[in-house]
Amino acid sequence: MRIRPLLLTLLLVGGFIYLTTSHRWSGFDLGERARSWTSLEPVQSAGLTPEENSNIAIYKTASPATVFITSTVYQRDWFFQVFPVRDSGSGFLIDSEGRILTNYHVVSGSAKLEVTLGDKNRYPARLLGYDQRNDMALIKIQPKGKLPFLNPGDSSNLQVGQKVLAIGNPFGLEGTLTTGIISSLGRQIRDENGRLMEDMIQTDAAINPGNSGGPLLDSPGNVIGINTAIYGPGANIGIGFAIPINRAKAMLNDLSSRGRVTRPQLGLTTRFIPAEFAEALDLPPRSGLLVQQIDPGSAADQAGLHGPNREVIIGNSVVGIGGDYIVEVDGQPVNNRSALTQILERKKAGDALKLTIARGRRTMTVTVTLGEEPQKL
Repeated sequence: MRIRPLLLTLLLVGGFIYLTTSHRWSGFDLGERARSWTSLEPVQSAGLTPEENSNIAIYKTASPATVFITSTVYQRDWFFQVFPVRDSGSGFLIDSEGRILTNYHVVSGSAKLEVTLGDKNRYPARLLGYDQRNDMALIKIQPKGKLPFLNPGDSSNLQVGQKVLAIGNPFGLEGTLTTGIISSLGRQIRDENGRLMEDMIQTDAAINPGNSGGPLLDSPGNVIGINTAIYGPGANIGIGFAIPINRAKAMLNDLSSRGRVTRPQLGLTTRFIPAEFAEALDLPPRSGLLVQQIDPGSAADQAGLHGPNREVIIGNSVVGIGGDYIVEVDGQPVNNRSALTQILERKKAGDALKLTIARGRRTMTVTVTLGEEPQKL
């Protein structure tokens, strides 16, 4: 009867000795295990990819030149009391003297503009000029010293699929970088006032409220567009738009040579028709721009261009037919929807524009003297 308790005691003691000895021999007692974790050298991460290194380098260069803009507009309430309403957006420096490109809608109607730089210094800003139709504006601050700035790229040879980077201040979160690709070119969208904006760059790089006015960059870090809009209400859903930077160059040239922006006005809207669909609409078998509307009293109206006389439904769209079909602009064939817009970017008010059109069974050349688009701030 006494053997069983003794045996149980021996088994427990022997098990304890075995466990202690085995842990000591294996080198993993609790104290040593704790020391083994705390004494480890930091593990080196795998090397960054070339694309990651490129993104980092572009951000380090472009972020200090991207600014945060606060706009103050004074309004009246129901009791006619004046109160300030503040909005914000982005912009970017184009020279070391403090000139900044942004969107027109970021500064429109503002009684007070304030710019916050990447180093958190704040400066009052003044408006130098704007292009309302293309939603662009140029503002200026008086910095204490030379500032970093971005270099302009060329938006005339962009390709769908090429990489782009967007920097801005979405929802007031300063210095945010997003990446993506060019999803499409030559897009037409309408701004918040219903004005048609043509030849826009579409991108899937996340563009949210507050990104407006910030730079869209290519892989070398050059500015190829000005971020301006998102598709749909609220936050980004993968469809954003930017103004081609070549359009901003034209505005800057006007400000430099004339002291103001003079946008040429043709006064018509068109719809691009690919060659394979032209014959189905009883048009010459070549791609072109079918006139959809002519503004009364405009340059196009005065030149005698014709608009549509009836409508047809193609897919889910209503298309006006029976009007003039533009097949060449200044002798250049219309191969894409941006052909007319790209040539107008190089024109000024008062310049001549030659349009080769098909009207019924006849082909003719019409010379249009471009008007000047009125602007209101």
